[in-house]
Amino acid sequence: MFHHIERELRSAIAAYVRAEFDASAIITTEQPKQPSFGELALPVAFQLARQLKRPPRAIAEQLRSGMPRVAGISALEIAGNGYLNVRFDRGWYGRALVDQPAGAWIQGRPGKTIVEHTNINPNKAAHIGHLRNAILGDTFVRMLRAAGETVEVQNYIDNTGVQVADVVVGFHFLQKRTPAEVAALAAEARFDYYCWDLYARISSYYGDHPEAKQWRHQTLHSIEAGEGDLAELGHIVADAIVDCHLATMLRLGIEYDVLPRESEILHLRFWATAFELLKERQAIYLETEGKNSGCWVMRGSAFSTDTENPDDKVIVRSNGTVTYVGKDIAYQLWKFGLLGKDFHYRLLKSYPDGHPVWISAIEARGEAPRFGAGARVYNVIDSRQSYLQDVVVAGLRAVGFQNAAENSTHFSYEMVALSPRTCVELGLELSEEDRKKSHVEVSGRKGLGVKADDLIDKLIATALVEVDSRHPEAPAEERRQVATRIATGALRYFMLKFTRNSVIAFDFQEALSFEGETGPFVQYSAVRARNIIRKLEERGGVMPDFAAVLTEEAMARQLRSEDFWQLLLAVSKADSAIERAVLSGEPAHLAKYAFQLAQSFNSFYHEYAVLAEEDPERRAFLLWLTDYFRSQLERTLGILGIEVPEYM
Repeated sequence: MFHHIERELRSAIAAYVRAEFDASAIITTEQPKQPSFGELALPVAFQLARQLKRPPRAIAEQLRSGMPRVAGISALEIAGNGYLNVRFDRGWYGRALVDQPAGAWIQGRPGKTIVEHTNINPNKAAHIGHLRNAILGDTFVRMLRAAGETVEVQNYIDNTGVQVADVVVGFHFLQKRTPAEVAALAAEARFDYYCWDLYARISSYYGDHPEAKQWRHQTLHSIEAGEGDLAELGHIVADAIVDCHLATMLRLGIEYDVLPRESEILHLRFWATAFELLKERQAIYLETEGKNSGCWVMRGSAFSTDTENPDDKVIVRSNGTVTYVGKDIAYQLWKFGLLGKDFHYRLLKSYPDGHPVWISAIEARGEAPRFGAGARVYNVIDSRQSYLQDVVVAGLRAVGFQNAAENSTHFSYEMVALSPRTCVELGLELSEEDRKKSHVEVSGRKGLGVKADDLIDKLIATALVEVDSRHPEAPAEERRQVATRIATGALRYFMLKFTRNSVIAFDFQEALSFEGETGPFVQYSAVRARNIIRKLEERGGVMPDFAAVLTEEAMARQLRSEDFWQLLLAVSKADSAIERAVLSGEPAHLAKYAFQLAQSFNSFYHEYAVLAEEDPERRAFLLWLTDYFRSQLERTLGILGIEVPEYM
């Protein structure tokens, strides 16, 4: 509701400014410095003063007196030299919240938004760094959908790359296993863990036997050609590991719509089509001298921030192989529906909730939805890939697709590290130097790799100890479900509460704390709100008919209390928080709002004895406010991908 009034007011002022002043202005709203000044402040008169060559206060006066009335606003007041302060009609506002469900006024942008995230090489188990990517991407998807947008979730699978080839080398050349033997092994549990160790082994083997890298080249060639035992092994390994990754991410509530694979980008000649387009539009050129002689190159001036000495980027090597960025340009063109080609698809599986996930294929199997052809594309990739993402956008511009370039967003983020005490809890050995650091970088080379499933398992086990101590009488399976929701909520919230450009040092104790800015604290607030309503029912009471009891007049009486009014404003700003988080691309803003909402509810919980209230109207209002808090807490947590446990 707050968001609805804010939006309607901005629209009305913009229309009035155009009609009366023949001018335009970006209408922004601010939070007044003090609650006594009203609910919103508008600096529009200051923005118009230079255009109109009039004092801001005179402009504000004309706006105040001439503006058409906006529903829900009781007064516009002038403050200082020209600020417009806005006061809401409290009775109208409260009643509107009773009548309308949350999110009723949300309007998304037209067209489809594509979000690509996770993108783990299908050669071994997912690790903690992958979790930040997936959680950020999944939460951004949920935010966009809550903002009314149509969203397609993609998870790109590089099943023909070096990492997969190295695991195949381990199976074929070191272990001498046949495809049938590897397929049998892949059917067993923890195949991704097995490949984790095998990948480390072959990496070490290359160090001692550099000549063995010829096996890698042979394997890569076979996989790209799609022929022989090596190619079959590549498919077995990649397909099995993708299943493992999907299962890991589902533990955190993360689902996908489609999995485009690099093998189909090669076999369906996506790159060949993009290559011809890049040459035709002169976006790349054939270098004839210097270190890049024989390569197809994009000029550095198209994307480099170094305007004096920009480095050119090789797109196709002199041996004819395409670089990753070249394939990424082809993939990005397909995402916008600009390549003139499409994948074939087959249904990979359906999630427990019935949602299907499709995977690209050489031949179509089943009637698939239309994928790609987005109006906007967000690529969730860590900040170390910023340069390559700049090259991809430059490629779109160079072939004339300016609109697609402007709507391509690199949704970047920084790395995840571990606190030293968390390393100890996970059984990782630290040097004395690492023990003194504020955070320890995860590094497979140093033996500090942390598998995602191990982290989740440890969080659940730790949470279960607390749940068991608090609710020993509850059934064991129920306690485990509660612990799982607390653990996954703690993990997701911790990954989300920091802005994307912050390096995270994950800490078990901090994440699982029931106090402070944590997922369990917000969950606990929602549980408390539920418990008030549960106690009412246990005592034989029923929820009042709010629509009948809480009339506009009744709401006006109750909301004369400044405390109640400020609580209601806080709890009704979810839509505004969602919009601001989407526009800024910062899930951390919504996580912060969830925490502030939980704080507001806890203040309410400790201040007012809802079920002991004797005045019927006030009791009905308190019960309604409790239930409204509950619904907004659950809704906001849901957008963050966090479930509320039955108890804590």
